[in-house]
Amino acid sequence: MRSRKIIVAAALVSFATAGLAQTEPKVGVQSAPGKVSVTGTVKTTSTVVGIEPSTRTVWLKDAKGKVVQVVVGEEARNFDQLKIGDVVTAEYSQAMTVTLKKGGAPLAANENQTLERAPMGAKPGGTASREVTIMANVTAVNHQSGVVTLKGPQGNSVDLIVQDPSQLKLIRKGDQMEVVYTEAVAISVEPQAK
Repeated sequence: MRSRKIIVAAALVSFATAGLAQTEPKVGVQSAPGKVSVTGTVKTTSTVVGIEPSTRTVWLKDAKGKVVQVVVGEEARNFDQLKIGDVVTAEYSQAMTVTLKKGGAPLAANENQTLERAPMGAKPGGTASREVTIMANVTAVNHQSGVVTLKGPQGNSVDLIVQDPSQLKLIRKGDQMEVVYTEAVAISVEPQAK
């Protein structure tokens, strides 16, 4: 069942990312002592300009006239409801929050996924999301370069660059960092406006 959800999510993501290359993302950063969050959202609207039912291929044209070809997987419901002129709206968002933790929580990695598909007989669409939470140990802090080294639950190490000197002063070897990464895609299809 899990692999099926991943396949459907991949189909939705491929459908969404087809028109995203030309869209400017909205990016936000929030910071508090020991915590920083970065978010980004990209939204695009394209028009269906071609459909090949036998291969489940759709051609989408964005507002700048760029046409992209997308193959929609069998897992996506209601392919036969697509029509030339339908408007496809896709929104993709990502967020990452890193929080400094003082204490000895166990190292861990957890992942949650959600998937909602359009009801049978409706226009294709849906949402998919994923959230990954990792607790890692701070194994080194280089105050000159601003590099903090984290060791995760599987033993792998990652270097993070901390650009804010006031945040870097708070971090010590032996501390922990909780990293929460989320991503979501929402796709909707509306009939051509009359």
